[in-house]
Amino acid sequence: MGKVTIRDVARHAGVSVASVSYVLNGIDKITEETKQKILNAIKELDYKPSITARCLSSGESKLIGICLPITEKGDIPGDLLENNPFFSEFISGIEFVTRNKGYDILISGFDRNMRYKDWIQSRRIDGLIILGVYPKTIFEEISNINIPIVLSDAYEEYASEFHRVMLNDELGGYLATKHLIDLGHKDIAFVSGSIKNSYINKNRYQGYKRALKEANIKLDKDQVYEEHVTFNGGYRIGMEMVKSGCKATAVFAAADIMAIGIMKSFLENGYKIPDDVSIVGFDDIKFAQYTVPGLTTVKQDIIMKGRVSAEMILNDLKNNQRTNHSVLLQPELIVRGSTAPIK
Repeated sequence: MGKVTIRDVARHAGVSVASVSYVLNGIDKITEETKQKILNAIKELDYKPSITARCLSSGESKLIGICLPITEKGDIPGDLLENNPFFSEFISGIEFVTRNKGYDILISGFDRNMRYKDWIQSRRIDGLIILGVYPKTIFEEISNINIPIVLSDAYEEYASEFHRVMLNDELGGYLATKHLIDLGHKDIAFVSGSIKNSYINKNRYQGYKRALKEANIKLDKDQVYEEHVTFNGGYRIGMEMVKSGCKATAVFAAADIMAIGIMKSFLENGYKIPDDVSIVGFDDIKFAQYTVPGLTTVKQDIIMKGRVSAEMILNDLKNNQRTNHSVLLQPELIVRGSTAPIK
Protein backbone atom coordinates (compact mmCIF):
# COMPACT_ATOMS: atom_id res chain seq x y z
CA MET A 1 0.00 0.00 0.00
CA GLY A 2 1.18 3.51 -0.79
CA LYS A 3 0.68 6.45 1.54
CA VAL A 4 -2.16 5.70 3.94
CA THR A 5 -4.90 8.34 3.97
CA ILE A 6 -7.69 9.17 6.38
CA ARG A 7 -10.11 7.53 3.91
CA ASP A 8 -8.14 4.27 4.14
CA VAL A 9 -8.47 4.36 7.92
CA ALA A 10 -12.21 5.03 7.70
CA ARG A 11 -12.69 2.15 5.23
CA HIS A 12 -10.60 -0.24 7.34
CA ALA A 13 -12.58 0.61 10.50
CA GLY A 14 -15.94 0.63 8.70
CA VAL A 15 -16.75 4.20 9.78
CA SER A 16 -17.10 7.61 8.17
CA VAL A 17 -14.18 9.96 7.47
CA ALA A 18 -15.79 12.43 9.88
CA SER A 19 -15.59 9.88 12.70
CA VAL A 20 -11.86 9.41 12.11
CA SER A 21 -11.44 13.18 12.08
CA TYR A 22 -13.20 13.41 15.45
CA VAL A 23 -10.71 10.96 16.98
CA LEU A 24 -7.68 12.71 15.47
CA ASN A 25 -8.82 16.09 16.79
CA GLY A 26 -9.95 14.87 20.21
CA ILE A 27 -13.63 15.65 19.62
CA ASP A 28 -15.96 13.57 21.78
CA LYS A 29 -18.83 12.86 19.36
CA ILE A 30 -18.66 9.09 18.91
CA THR A 31 -19.03 6.02 21.10
CA GLU A 32 -16.10 4.48 22.89
CA GLU A 33 -16.53 1.33 20.78
CA THR A 34 -16.26 3.27 17.51
CA LYS A 35 -13.29 5.24 18.84
CA GLN A 36 -11.48 1.98 19.67
CA LYS A 37 -12.13 0.62 16.16
CA ILE A 38 -10.59 3.73 14.67
CA LEU A 39 -7.56 3.63 16.98
CA ASN A 40 -7.00 -0.03 16.05
CA ALA A 41 -7.22 0.81 12.35
CA ILE A 42 -4.72 3.65 12.77
CA LYS A 43 -2.30 1.27 14.49
CA GLU A 44 -2.78 -1.59 12.01
CA LEU A 45 -2.31 0.67 8.97
CA ASP A 46 0.51 2.67 10.64
CA TYR A 47 -1.35 5.83 9.71
CA LYS A 48 0.49 9.14 10.26
CA PRO A 49 -1.96 12.04 10.15
CA SER A 50 -0.94 15.05 8.07
CA ILE A 51 0.02 17.98 10.28
CA THR A 52 -1.16 20.39 7.60
CA ALA A 53 -4.55 18.71 7.34
CA ARG A 54 -5.00 18.71 11.11
CA CYS A 55 -4.08 22.38 11.28
CA LEU A 56 -6.61 23.26 8.58
CA SER A 57 -9.24 21.26 10.45
CA SER A 58 -8.54 22.86 13.83
CA GLY A 59 -7.74 26.35 12.57
CA GLU A 60 -4.37 26.21 14.34
CA SER A 61 -0.93 25.92 12.76
CA LYS A 62 0.83 24.80 15.96
CA LEU A 63 3.57 27.24 14.94
CA ILE A 64 5.05 30.01 17.09
CA GLY A 65 6.94 32.60 15.07
CA ILE A 66 10.21 34.09 16.28
CA CYS A 67 11.28 37.28 14.57
CA LEU A 68 14.94 38.28 14.82
CA PRO A 69 16.10 41.88 14.31
CA ILE A 70 17.26 42.78 10.80
CA THR A 71 18.98 46.07 11.57
CA GLU A 72 21.93 46.14 9.18
CA LYS A 73 21.86 45.82 5.41
CA GLY A 74 22.55 42.22 4.44
CA ASP A 75 21.57 40.79 7.83
CA ILE A 76 19.88 37.40 7.76
CA PRO A 77 18.68 35.33 10.73
CA GLY A 78 21.38 32.71 10.13
CA ASP A 79 24.11 35.33 10.53
CA LEU A 80 22.58 36.61 13.75
CA LEU A 81 22.42 33.10 15.19
CA GLU A 82 26.03 32.47 14.18
CA ASN A 83 27.46 35.76 15.43
CA ASN A 84 25.52 36.32 18.64
CA PRO A 85 24.97 33.37 21.02
CA PHE A 86 22.35 35.43 22.87
CA PHE A 87 19.77 34.63 20.19
CA SER A 88 20.38 30.88 20.15
CA GLU A 89 20.15 30.71 23.95
CA PHE A 90 16.94 32.77 23.94
CA ILE A 91 15.42 30.52 21.27
CA SER A 92 16.39 27.38 23.17
CA GLY A 93 14.30 28.64 26.08
CA ILE A 94 11.32 29.19 23.78
CA GLU A 95 11.72 25.80 22.12
CA PHE A 96 11.87 23.96 25.45
CA VAL A 97 8.43 25.29 26.39
CA THR A 98 6.74 25.07 22.99
CA ARG A 99 7.93 21.53 22.23
CA ASN A 100 6.50 20.25 25.49
CA LYS A 101 3.11 21.68 24.51
CA GLY A 102 3.10 20.28 20.97
CA TYR A 103 4.11 23.46 19.14
CA ASP A 104 6.94 24.04 16.66
CA ILE A 105 8.85 27.27 16.06
CA LEU A 106 9.42 29.24 12.86
CA ILE A 107 12.43 31.57 12.82
CA SER A 108 12.57 34.51 10.44
CA GLY A 109 13.33 38.22 10.35
CA PHE A 110 11.51 41.40 9.38
CA ASP A 111 13.26 43.64 6.92
CA ARG A 112 12.29 47.20 6.15
CA ASN A 113 10.65 46.53 2.79
CA MET A 114 8.14 43.83 3.71
CA ARG A 115 4.53 43.95 4.87
CA TYR A 116 4.73 42.41 8.29
CA LYS A 117 1.02 41.64 8.58
CA ASP A 118 1.16 39.68 5.31
CA TRP A 119 4.13 37.65 6.56
CA ILE A 120 2.34 36.72 9.79
CA GLN A 121 -0.97 35.82 8.16
CA SER A 122 0.48 33.92 5.20
CA ARG A 123 2.31 31.56 7.55
CA ARG A 124 -0.75 31.10 9.77
CA ILE A 125 1.33 31.31 12.94
CA ASP A 126 -0.55 31.02 16.24
CA GLY A 127 1.67 33.45 18.17
CA LEU A 128 4.69 35.69 17.62
CA ILE A 129 7.77 36.61 19.67
CA ILE A 130 9.68 39.66 18.41
CA LEU A 131 13.25 40.52 19.41
CA GLY A 132 15.01 43.78 18.72
CA VAL A 133 14.20 47.39 17.91
CA TYR A 134 11.61 48.19 15.25
CA PRO A 135 9.85 51.37 14.14
CA LYS A 136 6.43 52.24 15.54
CA THR A 137 4.79 51.58 12.16
CA ILE A 138 5.42 47.83 12.50
CA PHE A 139 3.51 47.62 15.76
CA GLU A 140 0.69 49.74 14.35
CA GLU A 141 0.45 47.34 11.43
CA ILE A 142 0.26 44.17 13.52
CA SER A 143 -1.71 45.51 16.50
CA ASN A 144 -5.07 44.34 15.12
CA ILE A 145 -3.93 40.80 14.32
CA ASN A 146 -5.76 38.52 16.71
CA ILE A 147 -2.81 36.42 17.89
CA PRO A 148 -0.78 36.76 21.10
CA ILE A 149 2.43 38.74 20.58
CA VAL A 150 5.41 39.06 22.92
CA LEU A 151 8.06 41.75 22.57
CA SER A 152 11.50 41.25 24.08
CA ASP A 153 13.16 44.35 25.57
CA ALA A 154 10.64 46.80 24.09
CA TYR A 155 10.53 49.91 26.29
CA GLU A 156 8.57 52.17 23.97
CA GLU A 157 5.18 53.33 25.28
CA TYR A 158 3.30 52.06 22.23
CA ALA A 159 4.68 48.57 22.89
CA SER A 160 2.68 48.31 26.12
CA GLU A 161 -0.39 46.90 24.34
CA PHE A 162 1.59 43.70 23.72
CA HIS A 163 3.19 41.25 26.13
CA ARG A 164 6.67 42.43 27.09
CA VAL A 165 9.59 40.64 28.72
CA MET A 166 12.26 43.10 29.80
CA LEU A 167 15.35 43.32 31.98
CA ASN A 168 16.28 46.01 34.47
CA ASP A 169 19.16 47.11 32.23
CA GLU A 170 19.84 50.32 34.15
CA LEU A 171 20.47 48.31 37.32
CA GLY A 172 22.68 45.93 35.37
CA GLY A 173 24.83 48.79 34.09
CA TYR A 174 25.05 50.16 37.61
CA LEU A 175 26.10 46.80 39.12
CA ALA A 176 28.84 46.32 36.50
CA THR A 177 30.30 49.79 36.95
CA LYS A 178 30.03 49.80 40.74
CA HIS A 179 31.91 46.49 40.85
CA LEU A 180 34.82 48.12 39.01
CA ILE A 181 34.66 51.22 41.22
CA ASP A 182 34.70 49.05 44.34
CA LEU A 183 37.91 47.48 43.00
CA GLY A 184 39.48 50.95 42.94
CA HIS A 185 39.06 51.78 39.25
CA LYS A 186 38.25 55.37 38.28
CA ASP A 187 39.09 55.41 34.58
CA ILE A 188 36.34 53.12 33.30
CA ALA A 189 35.49 52.93 29.61
CA PHE A 190 31.96 52.13 28.41
CA VAL A 191 31.46 50.15 25.18
CA SER A 192 28.14 49.37 23.51
CA GLY A 193 26.12 49.53 20.35
CA SER A 194 24.28 52.72 19.42
CA ILE A 195 23.14 54.49 22.58
CA LYS A 196 20.77 56.77 20.69
CA ASN A 197 18.97 54.03 18.78
CA SER A 198 18.64 51.38 21.49
CA TYR A 199 16.81 51.66 24.80
CA ILE A 200 18.82 48.66 26.02
CA ASN A 201 22.16 50.39 25.44
CA LYS A 202 20.76 53.70 26.71
CA ASN A 203 19.57 52.14 29.96
CA ARG A 204 22.87 50.31 30.55
CA TYR A 205 24.68 53.60 29.87
CA GLN A 206 22.44 55.34 32.42
CA GLY A 207 23.43 52.73 35.01
CA TYR A 208 27.09 53.32 34.17
CA LYS A 209 26.66 57.07 34.64
CA ARG A 210 24.73 56.61 37.91
CA ALA A 211 27.55 54.55 39.44
CA LEU A 212 30.16 57.13 38.36
CA LYS A 213 28.11 60.01 39.77
CA GLU A 214 27.52 58.16 43.05
CA ALA A 215 31.32 57.75 43.41
CA ASN A 216 32.02 61.39 42.42
CA ILE A 217 33.86 60.27 39.28
CA LYS A 218 33.54 62.68 36.37
CA LEU A 219 32.18 61.18 33.15
CA ASP A 220 34.81 61.23 30.38
CA LYS A 221 32.96 61.06 27.06
CA ASP A 222 36.24 60.20 25.32
CA GLN A 223 35.96 56.82 27.06
CA VAL A 224 32.49 56.09 25.67
CA TYR A 225 32.66 53.93 22.55
CA GLU A 226 29.92 52.76 20.18
CA GLU A 227 30.26 49.94 17.64
CA HIS A 228 28.33 47.02 16.15
CA VAL A 229 27.37 44.53 18.85
CA THR A 230 29.52 41.67 17.58
CA PHE A 231 32.79 39.96 18.50
CA ASN A 232 34.46 41.96 15.72
CA GLY A 233 32.89 45.20 16.91
CA GLY A 234 34.44 44.68 20.34
CA TYR A 235 37.75 43.68 18.79
CA ARG A 236 37.85 46.90 16.73
CA ILE A 237 37.13 49.01 19.82
CA GLY A 238 39.88 47.22 21.75
CA MET A 239 42.38 47.88 18.96
CA GLU A 240 41.33 51.53 18.86
CA MET A 241 41.83 51.85 22.61
CA VAL A 242 45.29 50.27 22.38
CA LYS A 243 46.43 52.42 19.46
CA SER A 244 45.11 55.67 20.96
CA GLY A 245 46.78 55.02 24.31
CA CYS A 246 43.49 55.01 26.20
CA LYS A 247 44.16 55.47 29.91
CA ALA A 248 41.23 53.33 31.07
CA THR A 249 42.17 50.69 33.64
CA ALA A 250 38.78 48.99 33.28
CA VAL A 251 36.14 48.45 30.61
CA PHE A 252 32.42 47.81 30.94
CA ALA A 253 31.07 46.36 27.69
CA ALA A 254 27.27 46.27 27.37
CA ALA A 255 27.37 42.81 25.73
CA ASP A 256 29.54 39.77 26.41
CA ILE A 257 30.41 39.31 22.75
CA MET A 258 31.89 42.81 22.66
CA ALA A 259 33.76 42.17 25.91
CA ILE A 260 35.27 38.98 24.48
CA GLY A 261 36.37 40.84 21.34
CA ILE A 262 37.99 43.52 23.51
CA MET A 263 39.80 40.87 25.55
CA LYS A 264 41.23 39.34 22.38
CA SER A 265 42.58 42.66 21.11
CA PHE A 266 44.21 43.50 24.45
CA LEU A 267 45.76 40.06 24.82
CA GLU A 268 47.16 40.22 21.27
CA ASN A 269 48.88 43.48 22.19
CA GLY A 270 50.60 42.14 25.29
CA TYR A 271 48.13 43.29 27.93
CA LYS A 272 47.41 41.03 30.87
CA ILE A 273 43.84 40.63 32.07
CA PRO A 274 43.03 41.60 34.79
CA ASP A 275 46.52 42.80 35.80
CA ASP A 276 46.64 45.62 33.24
CA VAL A 277 42.94 46.09 32.56
CA SER A 278 39.75 44.69 34.11
CA ILE A 279 36.81 43.85 31.85
CA VAL A 280 33.11 43.34 32.62
CA GLY A 281 30.54 42.12 30.09
CA PHE A 282 26.77 41.82 30.08
CA ASP A 283 24.42 38.85 29.38
CA ASP A 284 26.36 35.85 30.77
CA ILE A 285 26.28 33.86 27.55
CA LYS A 286 27.69 30.33 27.88
CA PHE A 287 31.01 31.38 26.34
CA ALA A 288 31.64 33.83 29.20
CA GLN A 289 32.67 31.11 31.64
CA TYR A 290 35.12 29.55 29.15
CA THR A 291 37.21 32.59 28.26
CA VAL A 292 40.68 32.81 29.83
CA PRO A 293 40.34 34.37 32.28
CA GLY A 294 36.63 33.80 32.84
CA LEU A 295 34.56 36.88 32.04
CA THR A 296 33.00 38.85 34.89
CA THR A 297 29.56 39.79 33.64
CA VAL A 298 26.03 40.88 34.46
CA LYS A 299 23.77 37.88 34.13
CA GLN A 300 20.38 38.02 32.56
CA ASP A 301 18.88 34.54 32.52
CA ILE A 302 18.59 34.35 28.74
CA ILE A 303 17.02 30.91 28.61
CA MET A 304 14.49 31.87 31.28
CA LYS A 305 13.68 34.98 29.27
CA GLY A 306 12.81 32.76 26.31
CA ARG A 307 10.73 30.44 28.50
CA VAL A 308 8.72 33.29 29.98
CA SER A 309 8.05 34.66 26.49
CA ALA A 310 6.78 31.29 25.28
CA GLU A 311 4.62 30.75 28.37
CA MET A 312 2.89 34.09 27.79
CA ILE A 313 1.98 33.00 24.25
CA LEU A 314 0.79 29.54 25.25
CA ASN A 315 -1.29 30.82 28.17
CA ASP A 316 -3.20 33.12 25.81
CA LEU A 317 -3.70 30.30 23.31
CA LYS A 318 -4.90 27.95 26.04
CA ASN A 319 -7.44 30.49 27.29
CA ASN A 320 -8.39 31.64 23.77
CA GLN A 321 -7.63 35.26 24.55
CA ARG A 322 -5.15 38.01 23.85
CA THR A 323 -3.76 39.81 26.90
CA ASN A 324 -0.84 42.13 27.58
CA HIS A 325 1.44 41.75 30.57
CA SER A 326 4.86 43.23 31.23
CA VAL A 327 7.52 41.29 33.12
CA LEU A 328 10.68 42.99 34.38
CA LEU A 329 13.49 40.53 35.19
CA GLN A 330 16.36 41.46 37.52
CA PRO A 331 20.09 41.17 36.67
CA GLU A 332 22.81 39.58 38.78
CA LEU A 333 26.55 40.32 38.88
CA ILE A 334 28.69 37.23 38.21
CA VAL A 335 32.32 37.74 39.26
CA ARG A 336 35.01 35.74 37.46
CA GLY A 337 38.68 36.25 36.71
CA SER A 338 38.59 39.19 34.28
CA THR A 339 38.35 41.78 37.07
CA ALA A 340 40.71 42.56 39.94
CA PRO A 341 41.67 45.47 42.24
CA ILE A 342 43.63 48.19 40.49
CA LYS A 343 47.37 48.03 41.03
